[in-house]
Amino acid sequence: MKDTTTAHTILSQLGGGRFAAMTGSRNFVSDINSLRMKLARNQAGAQYLEITLTPMDLYDMTFSRIKPGTAKVVTLAEFHGVYNDQLQSIFTKVTGLYTHL
Repeated sequence: MKDTTTAHTILSQLGGGRFAAMTGSRNFVSDINSLRMKLARNQAGAQYLEITLTPMDLYDMTFSRIKPGTAKVVTLAEFHGVYNDQLQSIFTKVTGLYTHL
């Protein structure tokens, strides 16, 4: 059985179910230290977001998309050393999608 504690914590820090409803994010995939999701259409053109917990108890965020006509993943924005209270503001800054009312 896979440990999804970290992924649940990340989603909770983003806003949980309200985050998913407000942003249209879906297809959440958890790993032992990360959470990946498919994003709704947004101003950056990012299709995917991966948030990874680092050994320093901070997060790395990577916004990416798949280049049309190929299977190549293109990184659009990366943030390293993100505190948990910065996750929502960085998400909104990059995507233009609000995480809460």
